[in-house]
Amino acid sequence: MEPTHPVTLLLVPLLAVLAPLLARALGRWVRIPVVVFELVLGILIGPAVLGWAAPAAFISTLADFGLAMLFFVAGTEIEFGAFRGRLGRRASAGWLISLAAGVAAGFLLAPGEAAVVIGIALCSTALGTLLPMLRDAGELRTPFGQAVAAIGAVGEFGPLIAISLFLGGRDLGVATVVLVAFAAVAALAIWLAFKLPRGAMHAFVSSTLHTSGQFAVRVVFLILCALIALSIVLDLDMLLGAFAAGIIWRLIMRDASEADREAVESKIEGVAFGFLVPVFFIYTGITFNLQALLDDPSLFLLLPVVLVALFVVRGLPSMLAAPVGSSRKERFSIALLGATGLPIIVAVTGIGVDEGILSSTQQTVLVAAGMLSVLLFPLLGMALRGERVRAGSALEDDMA
Repeated sequence: MEPTHPVTLLLVPLLAVLAPLLARALGRWVRIPVVVFELVLGILIGPAVLGWAAPAAFISTLADFGLAMLFFVAGTEIEFGAFRGRLGRRASAGWLISLAAGVAAGFLLAPGEAAVVIGIALCSTALGTLLPMLRDAGELRTPFGQAVAAIGAVGEFGPLIAISLFLGGRDLGVATVVLVAFAAVAALAIWLAFKLPRGAMHAFVSSTLHTSGQFAVRVVFLILCALIALSIVLDLDMLLGAFAAGIIWRLIMRDASEADREAVESKIEGVAFGFLVPVFFIYTGITFNLQALLDDPSLFLLLPVVLVALFVVRGLPSMLAAPVGSSRKERFSIALLGATGLPIIVAVTGIGVDEGILSSTQQTVLVAAGMLSVLLFPLLGMALRGERVRAGSALEDDMA
């Protein structure tokens, strides 16, 4: 990988500024997620089109942190209460159906060990990508939004567990022991989070919110890096550590005042969605192997096949978690949002290529389909959803 070129270093933040401006300008006619512009602009300046930017070690490291922050934020949004009732059971059952269907579809597309990689990719949901859209649409706290969040949580955490168990070159028994060891350390961290003297810590967090101390943000990065380091030491995917770190931080802040919690969340989201996450999506566009598709145009015919596979494998089972009384349009909207996948697809196909399980061409097709899912499925899903419906008691009925 080449050293960072000054032009690349300038273009990445420039596109990060340009993407929301384009999304806002076009938002008068059609609501397109910001990540779509980040991906497309990254491809545009990448080696396959204009050739203005190239892969670079420094930007790659920032992109890795961006992906980790995406999963960290997803972990902070987990509502554990939702998983105790009907919603949690149905979201989990839907994902297990997706995993089985994904592996079966994988054997049809590429028999052998590659089928497992393809199956994990097809059963994923991009919760970190959907959360900003739900928040911007005012849906995050509605029954509809909570259902999508539960589907997304299972659709990100489940594939991470599957990656840890079935990929990495370990025997399944050894992989299970390693995963249990990680779970034990994470459980210890969660227990410590419950035992912390929260009153004193929350007071210190509050006192440094508007100073150079910024204690909360520093603790977030400590927890994030500690869990990622543990994942690396145990040879697990780093995203598992990032996701667990988000859960732990949420527990630490559970008793903080609403004002402090919102202030801290604002700062974390500023670092994530204002800096690191855009770098990840733009860099994904830059490194996307568009040339492989251009060299063999017949591969473009596979894109709608994989896109349909994503909808059938992940989207349709997601409808199980639709709130009670949902209309057919709302169920199809949930299916489309549930089938939106990209970060896990990028991660698992990268592992597949590194281990010689997938070819770079197969990776390109899967990642391209994931990009299209981010472009099309949320757009169609939110259009089907239409105007936000406020339902005060429906969420409680759904969890009963």
